[in-house]
Amino acid sequence: MRSLKTWELRAEFAKRLSTMYGNEVPAYNDLVEVSTSVNEDYVAKNGAEAERLGSIARVTAERHGAIRVGSAEEMSQVARVFAAFGMFPVGFYDLRDASSSSVPVVATAFRPIDEQELAKNPFRVFTSMLAAEDPRFFDAELQAELAAFIGARELFCPELLELADYAVSVDELPQERADRLLELATASLELSSDPVDYQWYKKLEAISAVAADIGGVSSTHINHLTPRVLDIDDLYERMQSRGISMIDEIQGPPRWDGPDVLLRQTSFRALGENRVFRYADGTTNEGQLRVRFGEVEARGIALTPAGRDLYDRMVAEAERRLANSANSATRAGVAAEVWAEELPQTEQELAARGLAFFTFGLDETAHASASVPETISLRELITAGIAVPQPIVYEDFLPRSAAGIFQSNLTEEGSKDESQTGTSYDINRMSSIIGAEVHDPNTLYQKQQDHSVAALAELLKISITH
Repeated sequence: MRSLKTWELRAEFAKRLSTMYGNEVPAYNDLVEVSTSVNEDYVAKNGAEAERLGSIARVTAERHGAIRVGSAEEMSQVARVFAAFGMFPVGFYDLRDASSSSVPVVATAFRPIDEQELAKNPFRVFTSMLAAEDPRFFDAELQAELAAFIGARELFCPELLELADYAVSVDELPQERADRLLELATASLELSSDPVDYQWYKKLEAISAVAADIGGVSSTHINHLTPRVLDIDDLYERMQSRGISMIDEIQGPPRWDGPDVLLRQTSFRALGENRVFRYADGTTNEGQLRVRFGEVEARGIALTPAGRDLYDRMVAEAERRLANSANSATRAGVAAEVWAEELPQTEQELAARGLAFFTFGLDETAHASASVPETISLRELITAGIAVPQPIVYEDFLPRSAAGIFQSNLTEEGSKDESQTGTSYDINRMSSIIGAEVHDPNTLYQKQQDHSVAALAELLKISITH
């Protein structure tokens, strides 16, 4: 009997979720179709250069999902499920103050952390947890009601959790068990047909539509499933031409003439979906909820902490200029001006200034024509053209962009009591909640770069300083 390796389980999991979500949200199939067409056209136009940030096979198959859970227990359980697919918690994201709307969640993302595993299938799931203890959103009475409601539901059945734990303990999973794991895991993220308590849902929705989507229903579900595209501006225009209503702007860095960095995201607006509501008198009736949307992303180069500092300053400067500009100015246009002034125009300069993460190849011609001392800095090797930077893809997320997507798909702002002090969350607390280390993305990127630099030093028989 055939067995499935972890990456094969992960690839099949992403595939099954994609099929399921396409059945639930047909507009998602349009998004995938347009994304595939955009990618094919981009590669045809740009050739090998189009695949600098990943092969077309990887990019076309790539997805990131998003789900929402309500408690520390549910977050620790979902971590066990994702571990079976070789997906581990990376990064901490606090969306509570990242937008003007009420988004009372903190999050991490589950994804592969090994370079080879990412290349085989980079499926990742952005997983938000309701910050139910935060008094800015929920008073003591509502906190108790939330705890009781969430504590009484079961998102992941014992059989799924046991199978997931078993899958982690072995190198490969026999076909029969693999099929059952995939069946249960996919079903756990399917939109439930259970009636929604109308009064309870609306009570939470007054605080936040996101809170209602998490704590107002009996299950979790895929909130969006995101394909990756090589030209997000082209995709945005093509979706609009199909008559699909997109959010007002692309989130993240602007389009400009230099290297793509970090992450750009957009989505079509949340669509009305029929759900059954249960009312106080016991009757049920069909209504609509708008909580799920179709997101798409374009990934760039991972920035170092110094690069992220520069990015944050550029965002702040763009906001300042926009506030002082004429009404005709656009956020994207102003940001592109700032990027052109502040950000290096080439990958080589990004690498030389230590603003982004790279692995490094060797230009043998440049090396043969140069006299390289026994000890030399990485910057000198890059400037001399001997060390050739090869970009490391940004595999993670931006809190501001995630909150921007959420906000763009909300119909109401919700409410937040700013007189209260917010509950403290950070990467260490999230690690404690999950029961395993939440990896720092920068540490993972730095290790990948350091390994490459060490290999180059060994090849050249020299010492490379930073």
